[in-house]
Amino acid sequence: MTNEIDFDELISKYKSDPFDYVDVLAVHTGRVSFKVMEGAEVEAASGQWRQIPGTVLYEINRERNPKFISAQTNGTVAEINRELDGQFVEAGEKLMTIKHPLKKKEIIENILKDVLSLFVAPETAKYFFAMDIQSRIDKKGPGAVTIASGDEVLTMSLMKRDTPVYYNGEKGVIHSIYFKPGVSVAQGEPLLGICAADKLSIIQKIITRVKADWDTDH
Repeated sequence: MTNEIDFDELISKYKSDPFDYVDVLAVHTGRVSFKVMEGAEVEAASGQWRQIPGTVLYEINRERNPKFISAQTNGTVAEINRELDGQFVEAGEKLMTIKHPLKKKEIIENILKDVLSLFVAPETAKYFFAMDIQSRIDKKGPGAVTIASGDEVLTMSLMKRDTPVYYNGEKGVIHSIYFKPGVSVAQGEPLLGICAADKLSIIQKIITRVKADWDTDH
């Protein structure tokens, strides 16, 4: 398995197209009015507490209750479904796509997601590490914590009920943590990136290679 990773292919993919394409969906049903044009530069919320709002992308009006929706990521508006302007849309309908320029750190994270074993959220909920795992992370750091299938690794908090979540994947160390405790994660989004012991050297090579190959110092 370790020899199947093609460094050159992974790197060249991001060299030729160092962007994420982020779809912006209607937050709920309502009548939509776009506030940006194709090609517009947009900014996400900023400031230490994200108190500076991002660029307003669209207004959605339901029962005479207008809500202004701001960008969650910076970049350029690559595509807008113009025919929806002024129309009534369903929740989750795709309104536009933002082309987000990836920083070196984000490129490394994206490549690692292709290589690591991802443990995803079973339901849309808030997640916390199980007490035993949290205590091991606090003492030694996540990279020193090995988990195996059947281990209780997380607690899922949903509708004021806490449920243990058991890991069901290949044995390995916790290499990447994709959630923040107490912040809701959508079903199917990654929670953890697990690295099998025999892949650790491969992962390190990828990180070193991207840092060396990338021109930008972001």
